[in-house]
This record gives sequence, C-alpha cells and structure tokens, in this order.
Amino acid sequence: MQLSATDISVRFAGVSAIDKVSMALDRGEILGLIGPNGAGKTTMVNVLSGFQKPREGRVAIESVDCAGRSAAWFSRHGVVRTFQAVRLFKDLTISENIEASLSSLGISRFRARRRAAEMLDYMGIGDKADRRGGTLSYGDERRVGIARALALAPKFLLLDEPAAGLNIGEAESLADLIRRIQGDFSCGVLLIEHNMTLVMTICRRLHVMASGRTIATGTPAEVLADPQFKSAYLGTGAA
Repeated sequence: MQLSATDISVRFAGVSAIDKVSMALDRGEILGLIGPNGAGKTTMVNVLSGFQKPREGRVAIESVDCAGRSAAWFSRHGVVRTFQAVRLFKDLTISENIEASLSSLGISRFRARRRAAEMLDYMGIGDKADRRGGTLSYGDERRVGIARALALAPKFLLLDEPAAGLNIGEAESLADLIRRIQGDFSCGVLLIEHNMTLVMTICRRLHVMASGRTIATGTPAEVLADPQFKSAYLGTGAA
C-alpha cells in the first residue's frame, strides 16, 4: 500500500508555496521530509492529509484518487497526522482528549475510552490519563499528540516536527518510539523534522525540499553528498 502525491502545486494569494512536487510513502517505511524553514514541508503534509486542497496535482491511496477530500475522510482511510502545536483541550482529561479524536469514527464511548487507555499505556503515560490537558509537561503533551494519532489506527502516520523542543535524551527516546510504532502498527511514517541526527538515524530514505520544490531524494548518504542539499543547508559556498 502506498500514499502518493504527483505534481502537487499550492499557491497562496498568487505566491507559490509548492511547485510540482511528487513523493510517495510506502506502508512499512520511515521517510524523512526535510528542508529549511519555508521549504513547504508542512504545506505538503497538509495536502497529504486533507487539510489543504492542492491547486494542481493528484493525491492517491493506492489507486484511489483523493485530492480535495476532507481531513476527516483521510483520517477514516488511515492517513493520520500530528501537529507542531499539540493543541490539547486544557479543561478535558488526557483520556477525554483522545476520546474526542475518535468521535469521527462513530464508535461507542466505552470503546473510545478503552482505546484511549491502550494508547496512553503504549506511550508510557497511562498513569496520567485523568490529568487535565493543561497540567502536562511539554514532553508529555507531545506524547499525547502521538497517542491521539495512534488511536485512529493509522496506515500512514505523518509526524510534523515531533522532536521540536525536546532535549537529546528525549529525542533519542523518540527515535526508539518511532521505530516501534512503524513495526507495531505496520504503518508508513513520514517524519518532518529539523533534528538531523534523528532523521539520519531512523530514515532509510529522504525527500528534501527548498522554496517549495524538491531538490534531492535518496538515502541519507546520497542526500548528504548532494550539492543542492549542501547549498540549501550550508550556503552556496558549501557546494
């Protein structure tokens, strides 16, 4: 199974945010999507998850054309994403935050509560299920964000900068978690991240964007050797 995007273009007020970008994520792989700030990475994730309709191009899950479908439709069909800002409901418990994300699936409150408990246990924070969303540490907030996505049983999990704000130890734990998620859920993982150590450690394939375009693809070693990658990250002299 594959989630693919072909010749995607997005423009805001006449300004090109993405220009003819194509990429594919196989179920069972961890793909790194990297690039400087303003490269178009989050816009691409929005397109792949139904939060942004492309002006041009095709998005497909296997052979099913789904460009322009709603985010709820993508979620129901196994494409789930996290956000840079977790945005928990501060007055709800952690369990209730996850239960709320399951409402679109039409399952019972009992099943939603049980699923939430399972995901919090999986993330190692089951003991905090009854705490309010506004009382968590930053690291635990990010764990809840991932638990909320996993509760939807993703076939493709899109992680938007999950290591932002984490220290070295927390980032290492996150790397182990992403590997475990990919195996336990048999899902494809798209990792959008600025932490290059994390990306190079767990991704076998990278897709590099800059100024809304693809500038390099390949294994970490191939990308590191690419002159356009060096120029985008280190300046024109590095190439």
